[in-house]
Amino acid sequence: LIPWSLFEYSPFGMLSARDLTLRRGPEPLFEQVNFTIFRGNKVGLTGANGSGKSSLFAAIRGELSPDLGEIERPTALKIAHVEQEVAASDRPAIEFVLDGDVELRAVQAAIEDAERRDAAMELAELYASLQAIDGYRARARAAALMHGLQFKPADLERTVAEFSGGWRVRLAMARALGSRADLLLLDEPTNHLDLDAIVWLEEWLSAFPGTLLMISHDREFLDAIIDRVLHIENRAIRGYSGNYSQFEQKRTEELALQQSLQSRQVRRIAEITAFVNRFRASATKSRQAQSRLKMLQRMELIVPAHVDSPFEFD
Repeated sequence: LIPWSLFEYSPFGMLSARDLTLRRGPEPLFEQVNFTIFRGNKVGLTGANGSGKSSLFAAIRGELSPDLGEIERPTALKIAHVEQEVAASDRPAIEFVLDGDVELRAVQAAIEDAERRDAAMELAELYASLQAIDGYRARARAAALMHGLQFKPADLERTVAEFSGGWRVRLAMARALGSRADLLLLDEPTNHLDLDAIVWLEEWLSAFPGTLLMISHDREFLDAIIDRVLHIENRAIRGYSGNYSQFEQKRTEELALQQSLQSRQVRRIAEITAFVNRFRASATKSRQAQSRLKMLQRMELIVPAHVDSPFEFD
């Protein structure tokens, strides 16, 4: 694993949604949701396919504008994600990975410029900046990331164009991991990875000191890493503490309670309706019937509990 204690992170790391609504066409994915992710949280984002997980990621990155509400994040917050399509290029693989660290590349470019101008004082400051971000070890860190993702030593200098689509995604993964981001967004990170790479990534993410928001269908992978779940369902987002198995247990208990309450309410509605129908025209009990009718009208209905299923039947 890489000695992440050497990295310097910004003091920010909190992300908040305030009355957030996102739509896909005329239908809302979720409406007026509120949640906060704090620095250092490792969060699993769950929900049925099409519920809005990837759209939420796009909104966090600023690529999708909310229909209502807002996403609050510090302006200095550094966000990294894995590109799912990497174009072919003649860029050496390790240089492509290093390009993910924008600050490192900016300092290196400034050093080259200062050297051309022979600006000694400026160079001294820039070399100090390079030291502060552990830039002298950047290439070694990039190589270690690539090794963890099962690249061979000879692969480091191969061009991006020489790799297949799946291996290019691994390059994009290494690039995101090496970016020194405050917030890391991962969408199905175990896709295109073999078992050895998955085990290595699990250990790396567990040790990652920044904030993580991850979509994954790999339950064991989530259990080993996350400490919180954000679950999208019925156009709402609810937060749960703990890993995925703990979320499932809490969700099961909630569904059981909801079903029990709904069944009791259905019986109560049937009793009141029967009373109203029987005594509405009664001279002695019409007032009671009207009172219970108003009770029915004011009653907030409990929806039946259900678990989203990927199956459809026509």
